[in-house]
Amino acid sequence: MLDAAEIDRLRAEFTGTLSRVTGADDLRAVRDRYLARKGGVIADLMKAVAAAPPAERPALGRLANALKNDIEAGLSLRRAAVEAARPVADAVDVTLPGRPVLIGHRHPMAIVREQIETILLRMGYEIIDGPEAEDEYHTFEALNIPPEHPARDMQDTLYLAAPMPQSWIPPAGTAADRPVPPARPATLLRTHTSSMQIRHMETHRPPIRIIAPGRVFRRDNPDLTHSPMFQQIEGLVVGEGITMGDLKGTLVAVIREMFRPDTRVMFRPSFFPYTEPSADVFMGCAACGGAGCAMCKRTGWIEVLGCGMVHPAVFEAVGYDAERYTGFAFGIGVERIAILKHAVDDIRLFYDNDLRFLEQFRD
Repeated sequence: MLDAAEIDRLRAEFTGTLSRVTGADDLRAVRDRYLARKGGVIADLMKAVAAAPPAERPALGRLANALKNDIEAGLSLRRAAVEAARPVADAVDVTLPGRPVLIGHRHPMAIVREQIETILLRMGYEIIDGPEAEDEYHTFEALNIPPEHPARDMQDTLYLAAPMPQSWIPPAGTAADRPVPPARPATLLRTHTSSMQIRHMETHRPPIRIIAPGRVFRRDNPDLTHSPMFQQIEGLVVGEGITMGDLKGTLVAVIREMFRPDTRVMFRPSFFPYTEPSADVFMGCAACGGAGCAMCKRTGWIEVLGCGMVHPAVFEAVGYDAERYTGFAFGIGVERIAILKHAVDDIRLFYDNDLRFLEQFRD
């Protein structure tokens, strides 16, 4: 028989059951037991109230509703406590040591290029930039490379299918009576950044001291030491009284600062159409100390770059007085310096985007 004592017993029973709840599953089971619409304790209690004598229903109804409200409030409080005690996904454990932050860094080719540029900037050089799509005049003709020269061959130069219209006007301050070159519709990807030397000299008068870093392109098959795209730094100095001794002193200083102060440097006569005299520059092999190994092909020397005194024909092409001015030029392959500096045996590693390789290089 339903009475106030029975309702108090149900309240005490609920309180004891709720105190033993430790997790979400237990809480769900208690809620279903007491508040389920069918078979729940409160649902059965409300049916018993309805079946009680009419005179007792109001008092029993108030007690039953109070019990229902107490059960709902108790479940709500317990739910909040269970959720607060539940571990949060990806929570930060403040007792653990901090995780290192992964910080990106520059590409090894950018590091080496900037090291070379920094050395030359301290010597008073200016950095210039120019187009990678060039015309034949600035790439070849103005550099004293005639049409029959092997460098003009299609096997070496990447010509573009669509010609780039070009109009050539003698720059101000140069010889106005110089014959205008014929039309040059062919456009190509520059094979060296020496074309920027011509463009700069066309619009600037001596003294000049510049470097032109940038990407260049040639029809090479990728292998251990060749790539169809690589980086080059061309240097040019023009003024009065510039000698081969100035060229030698500059390059020896650059090589010894890039490598070791006691690095041996050798100049060997060579040929380039836009310099005369010309030289190939070699450094002592760091791998064998000059004794001879596979890297230096048993010679003890490794070729580093090419250089020479600017050919008078190049000065004539830009309207400089070759009797008054002299100058020197050099071309540094950035990949070659990086390979020698870091003892890398495959140029392709620099461009394969393998982080295991690239992350070994830091400033």
